[in-house]
Amino acid sequence: MPTYQSPGVYVEEVAAGARPLAGVGTAIAAFVGLTESGPFNKPTLVSNWTQFTGTFGGFVAGSYLAQSVYGYFMNGGGNCYVVRIGQDPGASGSAPRVSHPKELTAAPTAQIGRLKATALDPAAKAGDVSVQITDPGGESPSADMFKVLVKRSGEVIEEFDSATLAKGKQNVVTMVNATSKLIALEEVSSGAVERLPNAEIALAAPPAPAALPSPRLSADDYVGDVAERSGFAALEAVEEVTMLCVPDLMSAYQQGAIDLDTVQAVQTAMIAHCELMGDRIAILDPPPGFNAQQIKEWRVDKARYDSMYATLYWPWIQTMNPATGRLSFIPPSGHVAGIWGRNDDTRGVHKAPANEVIRGVVDIEINITRNEHDLLNPEGINCIRAFPGRGIRVWGARTLSSDPAWRYLNVRRLFNYLEETILSGTNWVVFEPNDEALWAKIRRTISAFLVQEWRSGALFGSTPDEAFYVKCDSETNPSEGIDAGQVVCEIGVAPVKPAEFVIFRLAQFSGGTSLVSE
Repeated sequence: MPTYQSPGVYVEEVAAGARPLAGVGTAIAAFVGLTESGPFNKPTLVSNWTQFTGTFGGFVAGSYLAQSVYGYFMNGGGNCYVVRIGQDPGASGSAPRVSHPKELTAAPTAQIGRLKATALDPAAKAGDVSVQITDPGGESPSADMFKVLVKRSGEVIEEFDSATLAKGKQNVVTMVNATSKLIALEEVSSGAVERLPNAEIALAAPPAPAALPSPRLSADDYVGDVAERSGFAALEAVEEVTMLCVPDLMSAYQQGAIDLDTVQAVQTAMIAHCELMGDRIAILDPPPGFNAQQIKEWRVDKARYDSMYATLYWPWIQTMNPATGRLSFIPPSGHVAGIWGRNDDTRGVHKAPANEVIRGVVDIEINITRNEHDLLNPEGINCIRAFPGRGIRVWGARTLSSDPAWRYLNVRRLFNYLEETILSGTNWVVFEPNDEALWAKIRRTISAFLVQEWRSGALFGSTPDEAFYVKCDSETNPSEGIDAGQVVCEIGVAPVKPAEFVIFRLAQFSGGTSLVSE
């Protein structure tokens, strides 16, 4: 208390009864995977694509991380953290590995004259796919024409007759790239139009790209260690993260570096990390190439995830891959994380991040019917669907929890937002005198914040009393708790739920009969 010695007027500043709470960020993603350059195992803040390329380089063949981050920013994502995994070749004293998984390699390729053939399946074995050039069929073919046979395990799978190197409809590159399911062709040199020589060449595995930071990967590279600040375990020190994506887990699986059991082990560790932190959600990617029945069986019988801190999106999406110059399918997690950020900025975290167009996507791996969707949605598989005239949209907003209270993704994210905001905005309470005056200040502070959330549409109810309650009094704080140094404040909120099923009921009635009460 100040002392007053001389007569006069004094002006003093006093603390307000309630201290406002500022909402925390809700859409800050973390990406873990392979990059061209940059620091190893160090969470690095990236705010735009230019910063990413300046720190970690551009697109890399055999890696999905750069494409995922690019899709994140394209779809409205803001800040994110990037963790480059692998072994730093310049680091000393690193422990030797006991196991040595397969090296990450690009898809098998072959040089055929001025053309380069590349297998569309990166996991294809060397020599399994071959390309044969033979004489064309038909009567009196042109001298520059030839026939292309694409074989798999010695069996002819695809045939392209009357092909030529000249421009036009019969151009071999145009014909093959338009319909082939096994290979892609590109012209690596120019010159006079000529006929390719008759020969059969098998596609062989090229040397591993120098850009890939680590030729050997295991589950430990992704999970990491908290003490060493490696993998996504290093993200425990970054409190701002709310989403976790590991797209390069699937690139390693596709290229044979890890098996499906290892994929499940890493995803289980992702879920455990998010549950431990309590303020973030893991966006899981499904294995590639699954149809509706296979993804359901994998989700229910194999993976068996059950967590309110995880969500799964299927199928894969098709985008342009600048590293290869052609369209390719990638995991959807990065683009979905961007949609979450865009949704939070435009509508709020209480709005389910669904029925939103995915930007930068050309196609999806498989189109499903409503009956197939009926099987997947109850299992927590959020489908990505293509609608005529409405683009490609996210059509699901569920977690992987079996608890109906935490079924919807927006409910879990809303509670994460409320909990983190209250946690960060009430530190001033610590060591204050534990009396009724303090309890009243806590009630006013929390109530003022929840009223704002109710007015923004995050809480259900026509009045604040219907939307939430805050109880901090002598009932929640008995003498035993006060003696133990505790202040207990009970908060109850009624979150809004998404209108997942919209039902219109039509009935037939006889004409002339009034349905209006007179």
